[in-house]
Amino acid sequence: MFNLPNTLSLSRIVAAPLLLYLAWINRPRLFLFLLVCSLMTDVLDGFFARKRKQETGLGAKLDSWGDFATYMTLLICAWWLWPNLIRQEAPFVITVIASYTIPILFGFLRYHWLTSYHTWGAKFTSVLIIIGALLLVIFRMVWPFRTAAIVLALSAVEEMAITITLAKWQSNVPSVWHAIQFTRQQNTNPS
Repeated sequence: MFNLPNTLSLSRIVAAPLLLYLAWINRPRLFLFLLVCSLMTDVLDGFFARKRKQETGLGAKLDSWGDFATYMTLLICAWWLWPNLIRQEAPFVITVIASYTIPILFGFLRYHWLTSYHTWGAKFTSVLIIIGALLLVIFRMVWPFRTAAIVLALSAVEEMAITITLAKWQSNVPSVWHAIQFTRQQNTNPS
């Protein structure tokens, strides 16, 4: 249970209240530093899990909870630290919020559990969102964030398609194509 990948995922969950605190006391530089460190653990947990062959159902769930805690915290903190910027980018911020929450709610309604797909699209868009959000708050560059929000919405549609396709909960589904293959396999070889 307490291996390196799980500890890294757990650190993101622990960092969420610290991020909230730093935003609340208006410490944007410390907030951004901790945020980048937290986001790096998101990259490293999966890398170490695969490298050390420590991929587990618990690890997938911790990773998903860590992602959820980080991204929901980020939205609240961004509002506290940069309210004018958030208002200016409201349609894209709403797109990001909806793209993270709707697939999670959809999957939770179907399986009564976090989906934990970790799709290729989600991994790619996580990087885009991180880069876009950092460029937005540091340099006020809007187009990377706006582009990332649109790509994230497409990734959310894929996650909902996976939820529709899979008859039962399964973690680590790289794409909707894989979900279709898993479903065909289960229909061919029912257990």
